[in-house]
Amino acid sequence: MRPLNDSLCPNHLLTTHPFARPRSTSMKPLLKLSAHIDKLNERVGSLATWAVLAAVLVSALNAIVRKIFNTSSNAFLELQWYLFSAIFLLCAGYTLLRNEHVRIDIITSRLSPRAQNWIDIIGILIFLLPMAVLVVWLSWPSFMNAFNSGEHSNNAGGLLVWPVRLLVPVGFALLMLQGFSELIKRIAFLRGLIANPLEKTQARSAEEELALAIKSQRSSTGDAA
Repeated sequence: MRPLNDSLCPNHLLTTHPFARPRSTSMKPLLKLSAHIDKLNERVGSLATWAVLAAVLVSALNAIVRKIFNTSSNAFLELQWYLFSAIFLLCAGYTLLRNEHVRIDIITSRLSPRAQNWIDIIGILIFLLPMAVLVVWLSWPSFMNAFNSGEHSNNAGGLLVWPVRLLVPVGFALLMLQGFSELIKRIAFLRGLIANPLEKTQARSAEEELALAIKSQRSSTGDAA
């Protein structure tokens, strides 16, 4: 198996994918598709950092109003839950992309990289993809019923229900796509075409991503002024 070009950053787009080695392969279209899926979930994950900030602000505002004015709003409470749900459901694929889902490494950590990738391929094919497809298929009618009926929360002053029901099929669809992307990368690694996708790269935390997003927003606002 040929080593990576040390003169280039490991994530540099040598061909069509951040993991790809500098040579053309028959898997080039699939690796290109994998790169597009990765980019989609990376963008969703970046946007979700703003949902974290919004959830914190709504929660803090609701707590302040309740303590000072001895009142509360079901709309604010449900908005917290909606944002919380959006963060976890929409970022499932992003978390898989970053290889941050919980793993039981007692046995697999002792195995070779090839064996670890084979285990991932079996898990993706037998468990992840069928589960994601099933959840999307079962949750879509629930969303459509809520959307067509204009269903509202049973709580006084509550919000529409269909937006949060939509999060389920969308979130699992993103997870399904990322599972397919990871499957492509595992196969490409076993064929010696890319670096080991299970090797974690040093990534910024959600807090660091949010801080950078806020800093970038302020800079663009300052330039516009």
